[in-house]
Amino acid sequence: MLVNLILSLVIGAVSGWLAGVIMNSKTGLIKNIFLGVVGGFVGGLVFNILGLSANGLIGTIIVSVVGACIVIFVARLITK
Repeated sequence: MLVNLILSLVIGAVSGWLAGVIMNSKTGLIKNIFLGVVGGFVGGLVFNILGLSANGLIGTIIVSVVGACIVIFVARLITK
């Protein structure tokens, strides 16, 4: 259980960082973890709606990055 939590945080941090690089967003480690975790949830919903699935670690990171990019995009729309 603790290993799963740590793995989720690491995947969230990597995904949030990658999304920040893609979207040119300057954020810190905590915000990257948050973006990655929320992005994983959002990406999972979007991929399920589209009928797609993610397999393995790389697939999970891709889904999280796509979701985090969506979260950053929507946050920018709201704050402007």
